[in-house]
Order: sequence, then structure tokens, then C-alpha cells
Amino acid sequence: MNITRFTDYALRVLIYAALHQGKLVTIKDIANRYDISKNHLMKVVQELSAKGYLDAIRGKNGGIRLSRPANSINLGEIVRLNEQHSTLVECFGEDNHCVITPACQLKGILAQAMECFFAHLDGFTLADLINEQEQPALMQLLHIQQS
Repeated sequence: MNITRFTDYALRVLIYAALHQGKLVTIKDIANRYDISKNHLMKVVQELSAKGYLDAIRGKNGGIRLSRPANSINLGEIVRLNEQHSTLVECFGEDNHCVITPACQLKGILAQAMECFFAHLDGFTLADLINEQEQPALMQLLHIQQS
């Protein structure tokens, strides 16, 4: 299964914010560190803020930070937020023209597989992505100064 770029970016934003442990970070910094579009990130941050994962502070000294501890942000929840309506195959979509849909078992099998995928992710939190073992390498790769 592929996840969308939006979900990928959402996870990256959350990782970056979590590595800063409550300090404000800017969308510009995140975009620069990951070498991705600031415009795309603005949409991602807006969604994460609206859903309560990020606090967004406006103004000259503003930025974003996690709105709750990393160990309370479930990965399955984040991915499900953006991917649960994914159309893996045509019959998942509203514009289904597949002639075998009435007799085909593929949709049900793939739906179960997707649920297993989400269920596996439900066993992990954002804190698992920035654990003590991986945190130094992540911070070095993202050029984050340890405080």
C-alpha cells in the first residue's frame, strides 16, 4: 500500500516537532530541513492543527509545536485520518465501472488488508519514531542542535 504525500509530510512534520520537545518551529525550517515545498507543508500543518495535533502560534515569534505528548499521538490514527478513504482499486471509489464488481471478492480482501495495515500502525506512537536509540541520528540528519 502506498500512502499519499500528504500523509508522508504529516508524519515528517510531527517527527520534526517532536524532536524539538515543545519548542516552536517554523514551517520554513521544516521545509528547508526536508527539502520539500513550503506550500504543501502549510496545508499539512493547517490540517494537523485543525485536528488537534499541533498548536499553531501566529506572529513574528510564532511557529508550531505538538499540542500533546508524542506518546499520545497514535500513528494509526494519523495515517487513517488521511488514508482510510483511499481507492486501492477502482471498486473502492464512487466512479466504479468494473464489470465484475458484483461477483468479485477483491474489494473485501483488500479492505481487510487495509484494516490490518491500520491495526498494525495502531500499535505505535510518535514517541516510537523518536526513541532514544534513533533520536541522535534523526537530529543529526535534520541538523537539529541538541539542547
